[in-house]
Amino acid sequence: MRRARAARDVADLDARVADCRACPRLVAWREEVARTRRRAHRDEEYWGRPVPGFGEPASRLLVLGLAPAAHGGNRTGRVFTGDRSGDWIFAALHRADLVNQPTSTGRGDGLVAPGARVAAAVRCAPPDNAPLPVERDTCAPWLDREVDLLPGLAVVLALGGFAWQSALGLARRRGWGVPRPAPVFGHGAEAELDRPGGAPAVLLGSYHVSQQNTATGRLTEPMLDAVVQRARDLARGEAGR
Repeated sequence: MRRARAARDVADLDARVADCRACPRLVAWREEVARTRRRAHRDEEYWGRPVPGFGEPASRLLVLGLAPAAHGGNRTGRVFTGDRSGDWIFAALHRADLVNQPTSTGRGDGLVAPGARVAAAVRCAPPDNAPLPVERDTCAPWLDREVDLLPGLAVVLALGGFAWQSALGLARRRGWGVPRPAPVFGHGAEAELDRPGGAPAVLLGSYHVSQQNTATGRLTEPMLDAVVQRARDLARGEAGR
């Protein structure tokens, strides 16, 4: 996608992401949700556009999710903001001293993320939280360019199997060395990705912070904290491998 490759910096990339209309099914869905709205948010103006990444471009840690939630990021315009998944991930990032506050309710709420960049593999809210393969592939250049514009990136924390596979796809497209057989996703899974001419990047896996996982106890706060803090320590060069 030429528009992704042409982005000069992260701010320019974010602006280009927000104007993307490349996937007709996703455009129709995100805009329909923004028109009809959920009853609890019926008086709010929804973002209803692709959701850019958020956080410090100089960070060495990228937290990668699946896609914006229909009434979360698609409503607020900020990734993971305004839904229960965001409640979990931003609270964990705060406990790890990677963001300045434990809650994220909307743009302008004062949240700052000096220790992490947070993004989604697919930038539009998909029906049933399930992007099609062609939509994943169409959106991939945005992720590729975002990583190109994070010069100090050392760690990718993938929230869920979709993000894990997206990170491996990114590595292959960028010419990074991916272990064989390919690393299998799991909570706490860890893989080293060799980068030509540079230090390896580390891919970490965590169960997604979805309500399905958190409400059933498949993912607990101590489990999430352990992986987030491992990612932080690796990014800071404070952990062994």
